[in-house]
Amino acid sequence: MTYKPYTEDNLLPLSALQHLLFCERQCALIHIEQAWSENLFTAEGRIMHDRVDTAKHETRRNVRTEFGMPLRSLRLGLIGKADAVEFHKRGNMWHPFPVEHKRGKPKHDNCDKVQLCAQAVCLEEMMNVEIDSGALFYGKTRRRQDVEFDRDLRIETEETSKKLHQHP
Repeated sequence: MTYKPYTEDNLLPLSALQHLLFCERQCALIHIEQAWSENLFTAEGRIMHDRVDTAKHETRRNVRTEFGMPLRSLRLGLIGKADAVEFHKRGNMWHPFPVEHKRGKPKHDNCDKVQLCAQAVCLEEMMNVEIDSGALFYGKTRRRQDVEFDRDLRIETEETSKKLHQHP
């Protein structure tokens, strides 16, 4: 596929992909109308993300974790921040592994997976690497769910990004 890159002036929030797939109306209210009010669920999510954002990085054995890492993809036209990116050391190379934190539990659709895959695409573009997988951490279950960035998920991520840019 040939891509026409977006410019810095028309980058959209990476988190809007998840909002668009979860509920188009919610996405429009948040990102177009700027109508946002915090409730119990969003407050719990914000607190969870605040905890992630307080640390800058940590290293344990052969894994270095960067928190709140800025992300950008001109190919997808997205900008945002990763909750966490683990860099796993293999030999003399560090391999990125994005981890997105969510307040609730795993969903039946791909909205969280698409957001995570978009983070991987940003990292691939920024670092000139290939990333095969990442993880979603759900606060309600206190478990990580591994996510493979297969062809179908990558296509869904690209199509969702295009759809996001087509919204008024």
